[in-house]
Amino acid sequence: MSRPEALPEPSAPDSGNHRPRFTRVEQPRAHEYVAEQLRRQITLGLIPAGEKLPPERDLLQLFGVSRVTVQRALNLLESEGLVAARRGRGGGTFVIGAPRSAGGKQRLIARIRRDRAVIAEAVACRLEVEPAAAAQAAGQRTEEDLAALRDLLSRAHDITDDREFTNLDTQFHLTIVEASRNRFLREVVERVRLAVTDAILVLPETPLWQGKSLREHQAVLRAIEARDADAARSAMAAHVGHTARSISALLDTLS
Repeated sequence: MSRPEALPEPSAPDSGNHRPRFTRVEQPRAHEYVAEQLRRQITLGLIPAGEKLPPERDLLQLFGVSRVTVQRALNLLESEGLVAARRGRGGGTFVIGAPRSAGGKQRLIARIRRDRAVIAEAVACRLEVEPAAAAQAAGQRTEEDLAALRDLLSRAHDITDDREFTNLDTQFHLTIVEASRNRFLREVVERVRLAVTDAILVLPETPLWQGKSLREHQAVLRAIEARDADAARSAMAAHVGHTARSISALLDTLS
């Protein structure tokens, strides 16, 4: 009986830069997972300030977790200043939204200083991704998409509150990427928006700033309405470039 052929010697590791890269798996605890899901919705303005979260019994059914897990998640969000619990009749857990007090602003600035490198990367990514999303939206949009974008712009024209204006701004950008019909673009735009939201909230939302933002949004919408992908890309690039310069200046002051 012949001996089996010897197995080949394993090859030496590649000396180049394209080696496998692995990261340690961190298993989040259940309450952190629940908190992150709610935090995402609040930060993106999908649950607006002043709105009450679903009752605990509904949340534990939605997430499939225990009451203790839901309570710990809500306590975590409350410690971050995102929600507040109110007792008595008509009580519950309510979304606070952007911080208004001096202490809240300081906590926000502390987070921006801590995350400044991540925010800078997100800003650079946004400059590439959002113009691409707008260009795809110009080719894929439906009449329902256009109606939603027009409604958001109309509502934003009548808003003077900074917090509400920022929420409508977020919804406008997310509606555009939804209109692109590209799930990967949507995921990236959402993640980038989450990363830069703190910085956007700190920028001075003056009537002049809001007016400029609305005009830029209108230019993007006109291009998408006309199915002009190049114009949509250009208009969005100008808009996110304007915000990027403001955020970069803010980060410079916190270095």
